[in-house]
Amino acid sequence: MPAAERTSGSVLELARDLSASLSPAEQRVGRVVLGDPVGVIHLSVTELAAASDTSVGTVIRFCQSLGLRGYQDLKLRLARDSIPAERQLLEEVSPEDGPEQVSRKVLLSTARAVEEAAAHFDAEMLARVAETLVSAPRIQFVAVGTSAPLASDIAYRLTTIGLPAYFPADVHVQDVSARMLRPGDVCFAVSHTGSTTETLAAMRTARRSGATTVALTSFSRSPLTELVDLPLVAGSRETSYRIETMTSRIVHLALLDALFVLIALRHPPSRDALAATADVLTEHRI
Repeated sequence: MPAAERTSGSVLELARDLSASLSPAEQRVGRVVLGDPVGVIHLSVTELAAASDTSVGTVIRFCQSLGLRGYQDLKLRLARDSIPAERQLLEEVSPEDGPEQVSRKVLLSTARAVEEAAAHFDAEMLARVAETLVSAPRIQFVAVGTSAPLASDIAYRLTTIGLPAYFPADVHVQDVSARMLRPGDVCFAVSHTGSTTETLAAMRTARRSGATTVALTSFSRSPLTELVDLPLVAGSRETSYRIETMTSRIVHLALLDALFVLIALRHPPSRDALAATADVLTEHRI
């Protein structure tokens, strides 16, 4: 069956129809997907591999056998088939909600996600990351898509307190720059899913260069968290299948803000650097 035809119907129907033609390992992935499609939506690719007693590579091959582009495509297709359209925007909204109700639900949902992150983040890991950044000769941030503005923001903010941070916007430049890192330098990735190909490539390059690797992501088990030395995890169940969700970025931005404040408090030159930054910015304001 051509891939275009495969992807036109329900992904669950495809998984059932193609089951006999899959390898035994891919069939195990299929059984988990068919047994709890909504539950799979909230799993990272690493977690699905563990649940099916396979590997990340097998999960990707299963998706490709169904004519899908990858694991995120599978999750989005499962969400489309299993979850009403309005709940894909936000769990609590309904088509009958008016502007005030929608706005309130969005704001409360975001606040709840931030509170959840505050209750479960690893403070010790955050402190280790802060100490690592303060002593690093160079700090490179890598990110793509909707995570890129967050990486750009924290890189700029760290420069305002005197740290040698930078964010190459182009993914090829990120990979090449990661190759130039040395032991003691830090490569810091920001990625909601923790499974973006370009981000993983840059982090692997940084590891080969001997740099310390750090990541901020929404999943405790993902290809990215398995790869890096210091993983920071901040996410919520309700953002796990909404690939472009604003809530995940707000949660990540809040944790990056906490990291910035922690570093500013522990880095003696920060006070003078902040004063110099404020002096420069005053020239650009009326």
